[in-house]
Amino acid sequence: MGVINVLNKHVAELIAAGEVVERPSSVIKELVENSIDAGAKNVSVEIKNGGTTFIRVTDDGCGILKEDVKKAFLRHATSKVHQENDLNSIATLGFRGEALASISAVSRLELITRSNLEEAGTSYEIHGGEEISFSDAGCPVGTTFIIRDLFYNVPARMKFLKKDVSEGNAVSAVMDKSALSHPEVAFTYIKDGKQMLKTSGDGKLKSAVYSVYGREFAANLLPVDYELNGVKVQGYVSRPVSARPNRNMQNFFINGRYVKTRTASVALEEAFKGSIMAGKFPSCVLHISLSFEAIDVNVHPAKVEVRFINERPVFDAVYHGVKSSLMSLDKAKDAVFKSRTAFDDIPKPNPFHMAQSVLKDAARPAPVRSSPVQPVPKKTEDPFAELDMISVPKENIKKEAVLPNQKAESVPSVQKIENEDHNLDPFNLYTEAAVQNSKKNHSFEPVSSKKNTVLSHAENIIEKNTDASRKEIKPLIEPEKVYLRYIGEAFKTYIIVEKNEKEILFIDKHAAHERIIYEKLKKERGKGFSQLLLEPVPVTLSKEEYNAAVNHIDLFREACFDIEDFGNGVILVRSAPQYLESGDITESIMEMADHIARNKRDINSEKMDWIYHNVACRAAIKAGNVSTPDELMEIVKTLEANPALRYCPHGRPVCIVMSKYEIEKQFGRV
Repeated sequence: MGVINVLNKHVAELIAAGEVVERPSSVIKELVENSIDAGAKNVSVEIKNGGTTFIRVTDDGCGILKEDVKKAFLRHATSKVHQENDLNSIATLGFRGEALASISAVSRLELITRSNLEEAGTSYEIHGGEEISFSDAGCPVGTTFIIRDLFYNVPARMKFLKKDVSEGNAVSAVMDKSALSHPEVAFTYIKDGKQMLKTSGDGKLKSAVYSVYGREFAANLLPVDYELNGVKVQGYVSRPVSARPNRNMQNFFINGRYVKTRTASVALEEAFKGSIMAGKFPSCVLHISLSFEAIDVNVHPAKVEVRFINERPVFDAVYHGVKSSLMSLDKAKDAVFKSRTAFDDIPKPNPFHMAQSVLKDAARPAPVRSSPVQPVPKKTEDPFAELDMISVPKENIKKEAVLPNQKAESVPSVQKIENEDHNLDPFNLYTEAAVQNSKKNHSFEPVSSKKNTVLSHAENIIEKNTDASRKEIKPLIEPEKVYLRYIGEAFKTYIIVEKNEKEILFIDKHAAHERIIYEKLKKERGKGFSQLLLEPVPVTLSKEEYNAAVNHIDLFREACFDIEDFGNGVILVRSAPQYLESGDITESIMEMADHIARNKRDINSEKMDWIYHNVACRAAIKAGNVSTPDELMEIVKTLEANPALRYCPHGRPVCIVMSKYEIEKQFGRV
């Protein structure tokens, strides 16, 4: 007796409307779920042209009885639901009985199947819902579906399909989720003759994660194994240092079904609070197991959302499970820390920085090392005492610019302390070249081509006063004397400069530098701002991000990134904007790809503006970085030459001005 039955009208109406076949990926999702429900241990999927012209899904499951073959293509025909109460405890991935009817109505479909209870197999061909042939066939136990020319008879739906590469990536996303949801099944995915995915089917989740996301992602995971109040949580979460700029790599599976659950996502992120930076999100592959009666999967047409009878047990189990995993990591860190030696603190050279140093070596003069500064004695009760206790060698004192009628000796000096990592800092490489070769290379040339004549005069004064002659220079414009004197830097973030002995400027060095870089990128469309990397940087993306990246390579190129498709959700970055380290490169690519993937409006200028914001923010000198006075003064000069640069790309002010009158008023002098 057959096992597939057509539901009566009452039961059929209780089932949420099934997902309409919109694209090749929805076809494959339904067929792969049927294969898993059939008990298959091996599932093979092959597509051509994104699945629009050819799809083949083969499994070694239980197969379909000959008497059930035609019945399987009727609407609401299923072997998984028989009566109303069955909907309260669904244990299978599929249950609606609509998939085959929907697929066969819009394609040329061929089915070859054999049940383990029969000696011979069955071949059935149906085009656009019309039967073409039905006969016996020789085949192994299992089922093979071949779908050709999807939407050949529905041109209106065909025109809404995206490019083949986009449709193919959507199929890849389905295969990724299937492989992660059932590591006991060996999946093979072939796209246009090239194998894109192969899992071992050994039942180990870590093996599936490795096959889907690669070695780097799998190596930075922490195991989770926890049970609370009848809810079991197993799987992996990313280490805090591997947090991502979005939630695209959060994978939750409930009873073997991939779902989007706000409850589990919030619990995950709450567990990570205090371990990762704000704005960063953990990745995970977590399997949640609970009673089938405790959830309702019959609430969403695409079956990707579920409803819990009680959300609290699920939240608690995920939260405490992840928290326990993070606490075990902290204990391991403590053990490692106690066993460290003094040599562990020595920083290792960054090959990315070394590449910059090598490439610019020929154009840079040999650095002049100043005498070491005497160590600062132990802090005293007097907060100002340290200023007098620092011994500064005379050769380290840099002479400041003076007013035309002022003696150089009366101007306070500025101590220049060189950073040990100065030669490896990409920002320093850039600004040093600007200071020493500004007239030749214009490395740090302001965005505006018209330089402020008053600032030019100030630069003239600075340059002449560093010369041995120290000759006084007659001002070019008598009425406007601009005099900038570097005072110092507060909290390694805010530049303090005196202007014309009338005002004090407080400048946020990151915000200012970010705006300068942003304007330069925007004006030059990224030209001349990119540099080749000695080693390409691989970036693992979700399939949605990956699709956005490979379809907008030109946008990345305009933003100074030279990327190429490496396949299977990975892209290679061969060149990147100046200053960016490998970690920043990876995060920039992730953020850009995610933004493009979420931006439904195809407005290139809008996308590029966001990308320039992102690149500028990543490339700008950071608050807390050690900077030299020369570097900071270059930023100040550029701002003075371009009065419009008063806000960073995010809208924050870059400069606060305090007049001498305001200061004297605070001290009661006026």
